[in-house]
Amino acid sequence: MDAGTEDGRVDDELLEAFGALIVYFLGQGEQVARGCSVPTVFIKALHWLDGPLPMKELGRRMHCDPSFVTSVADMLASRGLATREADPADRRVKRLVLTPEGRELKQRVAAEVQSRMPWRETLDQAEQACLLGLMRKMLPAAARDTDLAAPLPEPMTGGEHRL
Repeated sequence: MDAGTEDGRVDDELLEAFGALIVYFLGQGEQVARGCSVPTVFIKALHWLDGPLPMKELGRRMHCDPSFVTSVADMLASRGLATREADPADRRVKRLVLTPEGRELKQRVAAEVQSRMPWRETLDQAEQACLLGLMRKMLPAAARDTDLAAPLPEPMTGGEHRL
């Protein structure tokens, strides 16, 4: 078998495996959202709300239009999970800020999602570190090749929870 055919088979298998993992992750997110009695979109919004965040930036990170961000902000506010505030640097800019209840829900969701990740039970620490290194190695290419790529996550120093 020539190298091109072998590479194609590996590419197919990688795409199939990543696709299966994406389906698994989405399903787990839906289950966590149901368990917390919130819409699934809250999982994504809570992930990105790591401090006061302009609504336009939340939309960019979530890859959605401004009207959808407004509806997400309305839902979060109506449940007492976030408030809107004017940006001190530019009062025309509205930021979303998690309330104490929103921060508690974010932490609960993060812990629940993390507990469901397959690497927790299938990979040892060295394998998890290797996987993380490989993913971080691929992320800059993904960010460069598409405007849909999410911002690169910052390495965490320990004890932090991010979805």
